[in-house]
Amino acid sequence: MADEAFTPDEIEAGEALFRRQWRFVRSVPSLDFLPAHDRPECAFAGRSNVGKSSLINALARHGGLARTSNTPGRTQELNFFEAPGVPLFMVDMPGYGFAEAPKAKVEQWTRLVKDYLRGRATLVRVFLLVDARHGLKPPDLAVMQLMDEAAVSYQAVLTKVDKIKPAELVRVTQNTAAVLGKHAAAYPAMLATSSQTGAGVAELRAEIARSAKG
Repeated sequence: MADEAFTPDEIEAGEALFRRQWRFVRSVPSLDFLPAHDRPECAFAGRSNVGKSSLINALARHGGLARTSNTPGRTQELNFFEAPGVPLFMVDMPGYGFAEAPKAKVEQWTRLVKDYLRGRATLVRVFLLVDARHGLKPPDLAVMQLMDEAAVSYQAVLTKVDKIKPAELVRVTQNTAAVLGKHAAAYPAMLATSSQTGAGVAELRAEIARSAKG
């Protein structure tokens, strides 16, 4: 498994997608409140404090699009985003793996995520965000198993790569690839990103544009 290569046209397609003005649509506490399934959806999953909201904001060039917080577990619902003329929803999924959250709240989040993964036919890709400083952890493996069972295509995206040395990035990339290679639903490439420096953001935009086309 290796980093993915993109043509100049694919990079431009991703940039064009995110030149639009993305906006918040709605928060979804249960599947009863989902928007119409009239377009493909790309979702972002990851442990609490993996930098999910910051990366979504970097993608959209909108610092306040997704709420960011130093408090793990703040995203408790499915948050949908759209842009005019773009046949795509971006979905910010609830963070997981926050040990101090009340048990009932964790169970509620888990049930929502399971229901969404299993029951949303328009979900074309889940981007599984992995903190480059820590690599895959048991909560990530549990979510990967869930996506395998739901036959949902997912792709690993390393975050916060600016916070580790190049040699360490190579190590965590290789280790993550070795694990993902054993999962049938995992996409055969990963991306390395930083919402602070912008590294890998253009490539992730291109991947979103590509996945939205099917």
